[in-house]
Amino acid sequence: MTTRRGFLAGLLAAGTAPQLGWASVGNPAYLAAAQEPDDGFALFGLRGDGAETFRVPLPARGHAGAGHPRRAEAVAFARRPGAFALVIDCSTGEVRRRLSPPEGRKFNGHGVFAEAGARLFTAEQRSDTSEGVIGIWDVEAGYRRIGEVPTQGIGPHDLRLMPDGETLVVANGGIATDPTDRTKLNIDTMRPNLAYLGFDGTLLEKVALEAALWRNSIRHLAVRSDGMVAFAMQWEGEAGAAPPLLGLHRRGEAARLAPAPLAHELAMQGYAGSIAFSGDGTEVAITSPRGGRVHRFSEQGDFLGPVSRTDVCGLAAHRDGLLASDGLGGLIAIEAGRPRPLARCDRAWDNHIVGLGA
Repeated sequence: MTTRRGFLAGLLAAGTAPQLGWASVGNPAYLAAAQEPDDGFALFGLRGDGAETFRVPLPARGHAGAGHPRRAEAVAFARRPGAFALVIDCSTGEVRRRLSPPEGRKFNGHGVFAEAGARLFTAEQRSDTSEGVIGIWDVEAGYRRIGEVPTQGIGPHDLRLMPDGETLVVANGGIATDPTDRTKLNIDTMRPNLAYLGFDGTLLEKVALEAALWRNSIRHLAVRSDGMVAFAMQWEGEAGAAPPLLGLHRRGEAARLAPAPLAHELAMQGYAGSIAFSGDGTEVAITSPRGGRVHRFSEQGDFLGPVSRTDVCGLAAHRDGLLASDGLGGLIAIEAGRPRPLARCDRAWDNHIVGLGA
């Protein structure tokens, strides 16, 4: 009688092994990249308690990942601007595909699956002009690139799938950069925006900041289940200014900015690194590795207070509130404003924690 192990071994020998689900790698809740003590890099799966479920080496520093909604497969994006994205089988550690953008394009660190994992959308920009494009990849055809659409802005960074399953929201940072050394070329004329797009590139809505905040680059996004979008910004204007670094938006309405009290805003040093809604959606927070702070706000944008944490950047929803990571190897849960250590290791967590199923 053929055993299950024998059956799977036969499939492996034939090159037709089934694609395993996330349960095969310990049901991780998050993906996160890190630099290790030997200066190598890896992508990790993490449980809600901070425990590691898998580790896959990366050839260079990672920025963010995208987890397939059905199988234990992730796309790890290089630190922006990047020339590669790796499709990784998280159950075996095998790199199944190495994605490269077309000539004259660069990946910008983020991507998202859609259509039950049948499509991958990637944030990219043209090397010569920094004009934004979204790359479209047919996952079931071996991640074949099938097209691209404009993002309606310059220097896109993050993009997310809206709850309707058929709309993308893109953070167009507004910054044009030199293709060789990333020198910022247009600070005096930058125009960041938040763009909502159909999968075919149809512009559904564009949200711009008022003129006084045109140097506030929109960088990262969080989307709540009811369609509220939160966006984190990075200030490119004069030093010592304290603009709001968090914005909230609903389709069809004006963007609402959420300032912190002046002393707290100054402590952020004009830089929000990551953003997330809490597990129950009643709070939203941003991090500043430069300021060593997490700033918490209500869903209406009222400041709730800071949490101090050296070199904190990664942030994601957690069942008890928020999960944060830092460059010293720490993972903490933040519950009602109180930090609770979960785990500490000898690696330096990179910029982002990505929730699986988010």
